[in-house]
Amino acid sequence: MIRTRHLFLKLFLVAAVLGGLFLIYLDARITSTFTDKMWELPARVYARPLELFEGARLAADDLAYELEILGYRKVSSPRNPGQVSRNGSRFEIYTRGFDFPGEREPSRRVWVDLAGGGVGELSGGGRRIDLMRLDPVQIGGIYPSHGEDRVLVRLDDVPETLRLGLLAVEDRRFYDHWGFSLVGIGRAALNNLRSGQVVAGGSTITQQLVKNYYLTPERTLVRKLTEVMMAVLLEMHYDKDQILESYINEVYLGQEGPRAIHGFALAARHYFDTPLEELGLHQQALLVGMIKGPSLYNPLRNPERALQRRNLVLDVMAGEGVISPEHATVAQAMPLDLNAPRRVRDSFPAYLDLVRRQLRQEYREEDLTTLGLSIFTAFDPLLQRQLERSTAAVLDQLDAGGELESATVVTRFDSGEVAALVGGRRVRYAGFNRALDARRPAGSLLKPAVYLAALEQPKRYTLATPLADTPVRVSGPGGQVWEPRNFDQQPHGTVLLHQALANSYNLATARLGMELGLERVVDVLRRLGVEGDIPEVPALTLGAGEYSPLDMAALYQTISAGGFRMPLRSIRDIVDARGTPLRRYPLEYDRTFSLQSIHLLHYALRAVVREGTGRGVYRYLPQDFAVAGKTGTTNDGRDSWFAGFSGDLLAVSWIGRDDNGGTGLTGSTGALKVWAHFMARTSQRSLGYRMPDGIETHWIDGRNGYLTGEGCPESRLLPFIAGSQPLKKTNCSPRKSGIKDWFQSLFGD
Repeated sequence: MIRTRHLFLKLFLVAAVLGGLFLIYLDARITSTFTDKMWELPARVYARPLELFEGARLAADDLAYELEILGYRKVSSPRNPGQVSRNGSRFEIYTRGFDFPGEREPSRRVWVDLAGGGVGELSGGGRRIDLMRLDPVQIGGIYPSHGEDRVLVRLDDVPETLRLGLLAVEDRRFYDHWGFSLVGIGRAALNNLRSGQVVAGGSTITQQLVKNYYLTPERTLVRKLTEVMMAVLLEMHYDKDQILESYINEVYLGQEGPRAIHGFALAARHYFDTPLEELGLHQQALLVGMIKGPSLYNPLRNPERALQRRNLVLDVMAGEGVISPEHATVAQAMPLDLNAPRRVRDSFPAYLDLVRRQLRQEYREEDLTTLGLSIFTAFDPLLQRQLERSTAAVLDQLDAGGELESATVVTRFDSGEVAALVGGRRVRYAGFNRALDARRPAGSLLKPAVYLAALEQPKRYTLATPLADTPVRVSGPGGQVWEPRNFDQQPHGTVLLHQALANSYNLATARLGMELGLERVVDVLRRLGVEGDIPEVPALTLGAGEYSPLDMAALYQTISAGGFRMPLRSIRDIVDARGTPLRRYPLEYDRTFSLQSIHLLHYALRAVVREGTGRGVYRYLPQDFAVAGKTGTTNDGRDSWFAGFSGDLLAVSWIGRDDNGGTGLTGSTGALKVWAHFMARTSQRSLGYRMPDGIETHWIDGRNGYLTGEGCPESRLLPFIAGSQPLKKTNCSPRKSGIKDWFQSLFGD
């Protein structure tokens, strides 16, 4: 008997020690992580804000679309932030306001009159407004692996009826117990015994918070005991208001795809698109009622069940004296009043992929998913919408079977900002991002690098230099022979340098590249911004290697920007959860080519679209709208490319097949159509012409490159770096001619 007693005593002491150690572990876990968990926030990614000012180019339907994806409610007369009314081209908007990095945009009531494709008048409070910005669209978030999202709110900012209603429904004795309720546990145990399984928990708000923060949702006795112990420990270290505030920010209230909706503040935005402090009583009651079963009472999927649950909560609130019976009756007569479902957030996976890659060069993954960063990008929803429409329209026309894929990168070439991006035919699919990862031969898109290498040597090469477009045969290792051909399978004899590029002659380009030296071509590609492997082989002159659309956008960015190399960027600013700026991404540039040599290349790229392989763009664009660009086609039509720029936008488009099969398309019959369809509907500025210092023009005979007179046969005006014009002349004297070529027209009358 004594031995048995000693055995039980030893077992008790061991259990006590183990239990004590377990309590110490639980206590350490709570005290070391509770505060961090309370402020754990994912990063939010925002589009550029839409700037409004008199004269800004903006269509009424585009403004309506921007307001729609921002979630502004259509009303007859705006009375609260987030509301809008429209009468034709006149908008009355009650803006929400927004804290931008270093500047607060106030919430205000404004009137916007649109006329002639732009903002005609902008006013508010009886005065003209010079400039204002709408709040930016949140286009995504960077969440932890469990996908939780939340918007933090202070307890003082929570409506009193919501706070008291929550306690009335979930935990009436919250301010009196020590973390658990024996009455609640006893009631739950009785229900469980009756059913023969664990169906109820009897948890207090503190216990629910512990379960959400630290424990699994499984219903076992061990888990329940652990939950109670941790609840008591939590109450010992933190006051009731801290616990209630944490619960209000943590409680799970639904799902949007992979994104979990946590906290009342985010739920208010998600279901009603209204700040928490502006919710009506009927909306507050619905959110409180959803706690019992966010899926079961989801108003978007189960509106009738949600309505019944909401009205029951209103009855409880009236019964507990939180609201009057009259207020409950009025609220019960209200509709659910949900916001129209919008799937803007995370709807642009290809662009978000680009943002994440830039972020991960400078931030740890845990920082991106816990610090509550606000990331402001250059993403333009209006450009993105049109890019998606143009991609779909052209691909549906070319390939109803759905075998072709496409990718396009759009930048603002004066800043290097990526404004829109399509990574595949299924624009909402977060899979393989062809804009960043599809590495394919670039074909003739690389040819401008060869010609730029030549034009950097004005003593040897000009736009009028004759080139031999005749057969080329290069022997390689192992007896291999590289023998390129023109697209039309025919040599064209002697052609001028600008004609060879405009018509994309392979033979002339290959000869020129070999004459220059491959190392010089590689150097030019590097200075244009191409990173990664560049094969130093003869076929490089015709586009050999593997390049993504983003690589080609970087190359043409430098060309379009006049020889300034600008790193492509998606992010403008980053601020932390308190609004403190962490990082700015200012304009960076480095001149890598002379303005004069790039100017000559611009002429040749304008010639591509005026008289060469890219002239199909003017089936979409007005004849007086100047652009420059280059087509690209790879062997057997596997890849169709087009890169080009106007006075405000640059875009690179690609069409091909994932299995690398033939498409039957050239650059001009495929990708050019996506590019031109898009630019015709978005670009607002024609490519201007300004002749830089050190450039002069001369009339040239287009057959032999000799100096000639205006109006002479085959004469055309060409730009030259001063002193590099041809020495030989024709015998033709200048004569008056009523015919102007497209380049001459740039100078006016």
